[in-house]
Amino acid sequence: QVQLVESGGGLVQAGGSLRLSCAASENTYNMAWYRQAPGNERELVAQIILGGTTNYADSVKGRFTISRDSAKNTAFLQMNSLKPEDTAVYYCNTVRRGVAYWGQGTQVTVSS
Repeated sequence: QVQLVESGGGLVQAGGSLRLSCAASENTYNMAWYRQAPGNERELVAQIILGGTTNYADSVKGRFTISRDSAKNTAFLQMNSLKPEDTAVYYCNTVRRGVAYWGQGTQVTVSS
């Protein structure tokens, strides 16, 4: 079973930046960040696979950057130019042998 622990959320003003971290208990092929705002479904924000290929939601392209340190089994989400609509709980995710694993989530709040 893979354990994921997120950190780095908080309160920031619009236009500011935050960096989220996700520490995994073991190395995995892919890591991703999702977010869920109140009343909304959980949505994919960004994902990265072991070779470095990345994928982003259109709403965050050019503002967010996902990266990973495979040696430390850690993924990062650098969030710049934050907007109030980025406010959500952000979850780290990985899939291993067809099973999805989730972190506990970290709150990101962007004030206008």
